[in-house]
Amino acid sequence: METPVIEDMIDFRRLPKDTLVFLLLVIYFPVGVCLMLLRIFIGVHVFLVSCALPESFLRRFIVRVMCSVLGMHVRQQNPRSRDKNTKLYICNHVTEFDHNIINLLTPCCTPQFEGSTGFVCWARGFMEVHSALGRGAIGESLQRYCSTEGASPLLLLPEEDTTNGRAGLLKFSSWPFSLTDSIQPVALRVARPLIALSTPETSWLTELLWTFFSPFTVYHVSWLPPVSREDGESSQEFANKVQELLAGELGLISTKITKADKAEHIKRKRRALPQASTSLRAGSIGLGFMVQGLGAEERRIAQMAQQVKDVLPDIPLNIITKDLAKTNCVNVTITNLLENKEESSAEDTVGLLFGGSVNGPYCAASAQTIKPAAKSFEKSPADRHLSLQERKEALYNFARRRYIEKYGLDQEDAH
Repeated sequence: METPVIEDMIDFRRLPKDTLVFLLLVIYFPVGVCLMLLRIFIGVHVFLVSCALPESFLRRFIVRVMCSVLGMHVRQQNPRSRDKNTKLYICNHVTEFDHNIINLLTPCCTPQFEGSTGFVCWARGFMEVHSALGRGAIGESLQRYCSTEGASPLLLLPEEDTTNGRAGLLKFSSWPFSLTDSIQPVALRVARPLIALSTPETSWLTELLWTFFSPFTVYHVSWLPPVSREDGESSQEFANKVQELLAGELGLISTKITKADKAEHIKRKRRALPQASTSLRAGSIGLGFMVQGLGAEERRIAQMAQQVKDVLPDIPLNIITKDLAKTNCVNVTITNLLENKEESSAEDTVGLLFGGSVNGPYCAASAQTIKPAAKSFEKSPADRHLSLQERKEALYNFARRRYIEKYGLDQEDAH
């Protein structure tokens, strides 16, 4: 299966592109507005009921039925697979309300590290965490929470950002997998007719109104058997294993695209939109074809960038894309990134690749294959430069072999 690019994993349009579906949405629009107003009124009562009733099976059942009236239908698969002794649930991230849906099925707590605090944080069902403490202190606090007897399980979303749930999973952050040695994966599928589930840079309140406007949104929750960390397995390796497991269950691709890569892509997309709009308003047919051509070109560059990132996973996508725009060649870009011709010295590049992400699979393999430093410090500058060149050459050869093996190329094709 072809590796998806970021464009496949994000819906930038709320409304459908298909003409027939768009006409159906136009017909449905007045009904949707009436539904939204009615559901806002009912939603206030759902919130009050959830606050008034104590935590119990009865409360979750009542709120779940009332949420169905709001258009949020929850279906559960393999509920007997849920382990009551597990203290950490790991779930993929599709909407702003994933944690609320899981909480309708079983009591759990989801910490919020960014966004609203105080009453709004509590009202949305999050556990407030002081992000100013730093990720290390937060990890220790959550680790103590997991070891507390009688505490509700934690629910964490290691993608750390939403996708459309149709193409692939963002790379899982490693820190949630350092909290416990045993976790339970939860696979979440979300389906909604007529309109997209979410769009970038939209507030949770806007997403809630669109949920009320939509005729219904169906959440499918599948409980997978618990997974334990193997002896000698790092947190990132544990995260990669669970990511592959969830991707297989959902029928998606496990990617190396990170939350930061998504944010960078959204910024570039937003900057490109005004230029495209200006060209279209000008009414020039030639410029219109140029805009369409640019979209195809961006997609081709994005696919090439993903190939480079598969070989060099620690290099941000924006740097890879910038170089590909100049070289238009995967192999040349890999060479440029390894040699870092543009701004920094070759010593800094080698140091970044070997020390930037000690948990990454590429770095782990590199550490076993290539020597990161010379055995001794050479006396003359010429000898030191020769040593550096040897290490650069070894690093380049390793990356080239990795690229050839991954894409099944012949030696001659890779030149």
